Amino acid sequence: MHIPVPKGDPVFDPNATGQTLLPFQRGQWTKDSSQSPNNPRTQVNHVTTWIDGSSIYGSSSSWCDALRSFSGGLLAMTPLQNLPRQTDSLYFMWSPADPSTGQHGRQGLYEFGNARGNENVFTVAEGIIWFRYHNYLASKLQVQHPSWSDEELFQNSRKRVIATFQNIVFYEWLPGYLGSEAVPSYSGYQKYVDPGISPEFQAAAMRFGSTMVPPGVYMRNRTCHYRRIINMDGSTAPALRVCNSFWNRKNPNLQESLDVDELIMGMASQIAEREDNIIVEDLRDYMYGPLRFSRSDLVALTIQRGRDSGLPSYNQARIAFNLEPVSTWEHINSHLNRTNPKLFQDLAALYGNDISKLELFPGGLLESWGGPGPLFSSIILDQFQRIRNADRFWFENIQNGLFTSEEIVAIRNTTFHDVLIAVTSAEPGDIQKKVFQWEDGDPCRQPQQIDVTHLFPCTNATTLDYFDGSQAGFGITIAALLLLPFVCFLLAYLVAYFRKSKFRRFEKMQKAVDSTKELAVGRTACEWQGPKEALRPVALDLDSEKRLQVMDAGGTILRTLHLGGQGQLDIVLSNNLHHRALLLKVPKEYDLVLFFEDESRRTEFVGHVRSDEGLGVVVRELREKELLKEAVTRDQRAQIVETFFRHAFAQVLEIERSDAGDLSAVPSSKTREALQCELTGAELANALGLKPDSLFVDSMFTLADKDGNGYLSFQEFLDVIAIFMKGSPEEKSKLLFTMHDINGDGFLSKEEFSTLLRSFMEISSSCLSKSQADKAIEAMLQAAGFDNKEHITWEDFHFLLRDHEKELQFAQLNVKGMEMQGRRRPQRSQRVSFITTGVLQTDTDSNLTHDSVKKEGQDLRRRLQKKAGLSSPHVYVKPRRERYTRSRLQQRVQQFKRFVENYRRHMVCLAIICGISAGVTLERCYYYGLQAVATGIPESTAVGIIVSRGSAAAISFLFPYMLLTVCRNLITLGRETFLNRYIPFDAAIDLHRWMAMVAIFLTVVHALGHAVNVYVFSVSDLSILACLFPRVFFNDGSELPQKWSWWFFETVPGMTGVLLLIVLAVMYVFASRYFRRISFRGFWITHYLYVIVFTLTVIHGSFALIQQPRFYIYLIPPAILFLLDKLISLSRKKVEIPVVRAELLPSGVTYLEFKRPQGFVYRSGQWVRIACLALGTDEYHPFTLTSAPHEKNLGLHIRAVGPWTTQLRELYTPDVLKQLGENPKLYLDGPFGEGHQEWKSFEVSVLVGGGIGVTPFASILKDLVFKSSVKFRVQCKKVYFIWVTRTQKQFEWVSDIIREVEEQDSQELVSVHIYITQLAEKFDLRTTMLYVCERHFQKVCNRSLFTGLRSVTHFGRPPFLAFLSSLQEVHPEVGKIGVFSCGPPGLTKNVEQACKQMNKRDQTHFIHHFENF
Repeated sequence: MHIPVPKGDPVFDPNATGQTLLPFQRGQWTKDSSQSPNNPRTQVNHVTTWIDGSSIYGSSSSWCDALRSFSGGLLAMTPLQNLPRQTDSLYFMWSPADPSTGQHGRQGLYEFGNARGNENVFTVAEGIIWFRYHNYLASKLQVQHPSWSDEELFQNSRKRVIATFQNIVFYEWLPGYLGSEAVPSYSGYQKYVDPGISPEFQAAAMRFGSTMVPPGVYMRNRTCHYRRIINMDGSTAPALRVCNSFWNRKNPNLQESLDVDELIMGMASQIAEREDNIIVEDLRDYMYGPLRFSRSDLVALTIQRGRDSGLPSYNQARIAFNLEPVSTWEHINSHLNRTNPKLFQDLAALYGNDISKLELFPGGLLESWGGPGPLFSSIILDQFQRIRNADRFWFENIQNGLFTSEEIVAIRNTTFHDVLIAVTSAEPGDIQKKVFQWEDGDPCRQPQQIDVTHLFPCTNATTLDYFDGSQAGFGITIAALLLLPFVCFLLAYLVAYFRKSKFRRFEKMQKAVDSTKELAVGRTACEWQGPKEALRPVALDLDSEKRLQVMDAGGTILRTLHLGGQGQLDIVLSNNLHHRALLLKVPKEYDLVLFFEDESRRTEFVGHVRSDEGLGVVVRELREKELLKEAVTRDQRAQIVETFFRHAFAQVLEIERSDAGDLSAVPSSKTREALQCELTGAELANALGLKPDSLFVDSMFTLADKDGNGYLSFQEFLDVIAIFMKGSPEEKSKLLFTMHDINGDGFLSKEEFSTLLRSFMEISSSCLSKSQADKAIEAMLQAAGFDNKEHITWEDFHFLLRDHEKELQFAQLNVKGMEMQGRRRPQRSQRVSFITTGVLQTDTDSNLTHDSVKKEGQDLRRRLQKKAGLSSPHVYVKPRRERYTRSRLQQRVQQFKRFVENYRRHMVCLAIICGISAGVTLERCYYYGLQAVATGIPESTAVGIIVSRGSAAAISFLFPYMLLTVCRNLITLGRETFLNRYIPFDAAIDLHRWMAMVAIFLTVVHALGHAVNVYVFSVSDLSILACLFPRVFFNDGSELPQKWSWWFFETVPGMTGVLLLIVLAVMYVFASRYFRRISFRGFWITHYLYVIVFTLTVIHGSFALIQQPRFYIYLIPPAILFLLDKLISLSRKKVEIPVVRAELLPSGVTYLEFKRPQGFVYRSGQWVRIACLALGTDEYHPFTLTSAPHEKNLGLHIRAVGPWTTQLRELYTPDVLKQLGENPKLYLDGPFGEGHQEWKSFEVSVLVGGGIGVTPFASILKDLVFKSSVKFRVQCKKVYFIWVTRTQKQFEWVSDIIREVEEQDSQELVSVHIYITQLAEKFDLRTTMLYVCERHFQKVCNRSLFTGLRSVTHFGRPPFLAFLSSLQEVHPEVGKIGVFSCGPPGLTKNVEQACKQMNKRDQTHFIHHFENF
């Protein structure tokens, strides 16, 4: 309720800004009031109502004790002076700054019972008088009663002082103050009278005395000499200026005890201002204010205080006190109206000429003339009467037994004159008898009525910005807190970097090749590969066939240059910088740039090249910088070749020339070179993704190189690629035949046909061993009819491909660069199929008829019912098309229905969590926005407090209940109960991440809200802070608030809040997926900081700065469950588990078989956490069990992909085991459940494993086959297992498990499909030929060529959508199919997308459970 100042006010707005506000703080009120119109706001009285001497002795016993000396019943005083002790306490006394000098602090202020006793020098003098009077009486009593203790002396003196004070106030001062109004005599104690201070008295009538205050006060001695007053600048004046006397420290005019006497005598002789409507400028414009605005206006403050207190209007108050209401403005004060009628006219205009709106204080002030008007007189008299009559301890009340009748008479006869004579140097004749009045004939008339013209001027108002000088520090601190995640990110990056470096060093130590080995043969140099590449040590060897071979340190040939076929060699030498560089220009290839150790080595190499006869060498010199600039690097050559392919495919595939590529970055000379480029055999092999010595590359290059120059020109490449891209099946098979018809006689011999097949086998690289390839070739030779003939014709070869003509039609040659041309890839219906007997067609295929589908589906279902030793590879068909013909809207609706059905448990849990979080947040926001008005906090920092407390409520809920999502043991137990139908235990970790992210976000919001609060509190007056935080701040009037740094770094909530931000930032960054994969140990260690987080959070809230702590209410229930879960884990973590067998498998997989602990019960698909004692007992890592529940021991397959798993593998190597003497033991924690264990809940389950993600399915497959073999009833009737791997040799142990499953699966419960993704795309011509070989081998040997299993092997990535579509036709009676995937995120995402697409259809419902690694 700050008071706006009129624009241009000469005192408060001299610059005419129109934006000046006088500070005004509302009075404190009881929080139980102000709730409704029937319960208005009730202000709180901070001191007692009674006239009980509390202004002398304080309003509490502790305050009173602080004023005592505890010796002789005296109040404490300064040495050698009859003055009170100066304050050094943090409490009791107010200490605002001196508005005239700016001095602040407690030094120089006296201790009184009245907290504001030092407000001005006049109240100081009065306080000193009563201080002296107490000590005067105590000294007299001690003489009269020498046996009395200090307490008796003090209490008796105090009792007599209070009684005297009551007598003087009520019977001497009050009658003189009221003038003609008679004060009724005392009629006894009346217990039913309310002694409370009325708002009308406190906020209006009590302020009437301000009209009597003069602008200055005289000082005189006993001889009526009025002394000159020393001003602030050293000048003198006749009187003390009131406006410059507020909160003075060490006033030069009041240095000794005698100065107080002279001020009292001056005040006694001085006549007050007239009791009227005029108030001097010292109070009107120069009243003291807070430091941020050092001057104020007492009249304006009084009027605003009346509004704050809800005072009745002037006429309402008159009616309440039985006075007639005033109907016209003139009747308020007829005498004043006659002398100053314009005053009432202006007043009427101000209130809109509505007299009913006239406020109490202006009205009461205006009706006064020579004394309080009728209304103020009634209010004042009523208040004092009620205080006296309701006071049990009033000195005239005989019933309380405090005084005898004689003592009461003596007290009644004691006047303020007697008091002054007793405690000052004045004699009885120096001061008039009626001290509160001065009449003619009284001693020492004042020289004149004080006027401002004779006084020192009032100092002007000054302003102070509490936040001035703090902007930079506050901004830097907030910026630092906001940058915490980035700092933690940098820290995590450094940890990850050193972790990687350490891991790389560890890997290098395992390599058998010594990196320091000397170069094998030839001359040594360093090859320069480009400006961004490091120099590579190489060895150079020029053989007799004029081939320059470039080799690495191990002797591996990196590059071979055929120098003999070139007309001349162009060698460029550097002629500066030690003459070490050499450039060998190689036409049609990238150049060779070498740096020799010194010039002599370079000269020796050039001489050796020149010595070879038949090589014409041209040598020239350039500066080294120009030499390197002229060289065509490997990257530049790759760009030229890329441009070559772009133009080639632009012509073959009829792509516009504008799409052939941007050559603007290539110099014009190199652009021409690109268009005239000729490919080497190595560049063609690289484009095909094959090795340079591949048989396929050699055959194709020989066929295409028509001029036999060892390079492919642009036209030669086009002639061949056109057939591969656009040719018919006959043309493609003819081209393949011609490529291997070395003699060109139109026949292929047995050796030539074997070479053709072997060229395709090569692209499988490590997928096929030599024995597997030989078996495949033997089967194909038999199929080609070489049993009864020596040669085959092209017709025989094409007949061999008769069953695969469709695949051959759409097969192309996958060459690098084609993807840049935006070529149209064949539709899935046009690709080679590895699932169905026919061609998989899209939904838009119009050739698929209902009858054909129905017939084929029935035939396949009949085949499914057969019990054969070989799992049929033709078990999936295209479902009926007409069932899926739905509008997009219907598909969306169906998808939404399936989504709700799939995630209804998740949605309910999220709704509950979000609902509770939102509920507690809104409750706190509503409370602090609307209900906490009594605290004053919303008015001070509404936005900050609502944001901070609302977010804190949600955080208080989220942080504790986040613990439940990591209670692995309880979650595993809960899966086996009915709760699994209502709670998505599979999503526990996802829910943990979601809750953590929301909690982190709300923590940031909470911190930002408190940043606003800190700023607001840093610019708020101490009086406001004391009102907001009464337990922290005491309002001593100093007005200076604490700096922002105090809130951040010197309070418990501030320090714990900053520490929480730091800890949470560290935890969040290290918990991110990237750093978790790089340094799992870092994630593990930093996540143990949760103990510190909860400890700090409890401390943070327990300080109860704003509200009582509530965090523990949310924390206790989940904390108990979490501790229980931890106790379960701890009870088994420290049991040493012996490892029975350890085996190092290919692809970095370590197999551990260890004893099954007693009572260890688990389900297939569950996982455990293990720690290796030799690697540390505090680092646990999760792995899925690959053993089945019926097996005696437990088994794990652990792939070495990180530091810990690599060290574990190294630990179980034979050499290390030989040193240790036994297998290192393990700590085991688990088992823990996950979604994969739900496979048995579906009639049909689809298991999709990628790479090492097959581990949970190994356990499931073995478990299913075992249960079926022992006739154990299982709900699951069919399992489809899809294994996606780069090569089947990558995880050969999986093949062993699948082979074991195939042998035991007598009921054909399991259908296995293996997808090898290392090979080229399935519509590539070479893969098509491999597919032909695979199918022929399948027919002959009844097993896969690649895996040796009866399961079908496919090439490329599985088409999940078509796969799932076919299941609906094969299993039309199944309503729900469970799909379980485990592997890299890309794999599980593709499966999830396929399930979503299938769920758009109103048929089988696919429910997907997945785990990523």
